[in-house]
Amino acid sequence: MLTGYDGKRAVQNNTGLGNYSRLLVSVMARRYGDDRFALYAPHPHTSPRLQPVLELPNVELHGPASPLWRMAPALWRSAAMGRQMRADGADVIHGLSGELPLGVERLGIPSVVTVHDVIFRRFPALYKGIDRRIYDAKFRHATRHATRVLAISECTARDVMKFYGVPREKISVVYQGCDAQFWRPVTPERIDKVRTRYGLTRPYIIAVGTIEERKNQLLAVRGLRGLPAEYDLALVGRQTPYADTIRTYADNFNISHRVKFIDNAPFADLPALYAGALCSSYTSRFEGFGIPVIESLAAGTPVVVATGSCLEEAGGPAVPAVDPDDVSGWINEVNSMIVFPATRDAIVRMGREHITRFSDEAMAEGTMACYRRAIEDFKNGTKY
Repeated sequence: MLTGYDGKRAVQNNTGLGNYSRLLVSVMARRYGDDRFALYAPHPHTSPRLQPVLELPNVELHGPASPLWRMAPALWRSAAMGRQMRADGADVIHGLSGELPLGVERLGIPSVVTVHDVIFRRFPALYKGIDRRIYDAKFRHATRHATRVLAISECTARDVMKFYGVPREKISVVYQGCDAQFWRPVTPERIDKVRTRYGLTRPYIIAVGTIEERKNQLLAVRGLRGLPAEYDLALVGRQTPYADTIRTYADNFNISHRVKFIDNAPFADLPALYAGALCSSYTSRFEGFGIPVIESLAAGTPVVVATGSCLEEAGGPAVPAVDPDDVSGWINEVNSMIVFPATRDAIVRMGREHITRFSDEAMAEGTMACYRRAIEDFKNGTKY
């Protein structure tokens, strides 16, 4: 079987959608060695994160096939990529980031689209009006015309049903795993080396993710005032103007020296950064899944999450969850880990047991089951 993927994010994005795309193709290619998996991207090129995927013998990377389309790569992705997949003999098309080529319903090939979240519908104020309309049009088209929708959590499945009227029978929920590097033990020497590199000389809490309003890192910054003075907070991720809001707050309360911004950290440093922390904080106001929760627990570090979306689903019942505006609750949970090391150890033990369901094997088998269901539904003309 040949699966054709919209590979734009796998090629161009270093976080989020790119990580998901590369991980999925990698686990599928390793699990199903007799099948072929082809990435199609408007600007095909490799990178340190993509290269290990392309080195797998059954993975291919393609760009626009003709010189004309190479002059208009964005248009090719929307208007001609699907036809190129069909010409190459694809048995199923998979849009990895909420999009499918225009006219996909006329290609004569079953299709699957992954929906990660519809945050632009839940928090419209965080997006420009034109961006919201474009995202909404793409998601509406993809969820309507896909043979099947693959949601990365039950939370996302409910949102797809609510905002786009997709029946539950058309949706497959397949949880995302995290990169295998987070499961590998990190030596104390490696932790010390990475901590030194980023100036983390004191005990710290870590928050990984783009520093933006929705991610709500300010909750942890406010909570820092309620922790022992020797604890710092490391904010690891790309900075947006929201970082200035955090800096202003930290300056006003004289804790700037305790808030460390780490930008452009190599992906390979993240396991050691997690492993060196007392705990991690992921109190986003809304997520489709929340991979940093899984990464932290896999690395052996407990995490405090926010209620209200999928983060409790990701972390499991042992992971402490607080309202996204509950500073006192956050302080209490983190202080409990400081004062009672057994509490911290229990969260890690039960959390790691919970996240075994997000294994690469489960991701591969769930995705293949979705493909086979899409092929069967397409063959039978099933309409939902």
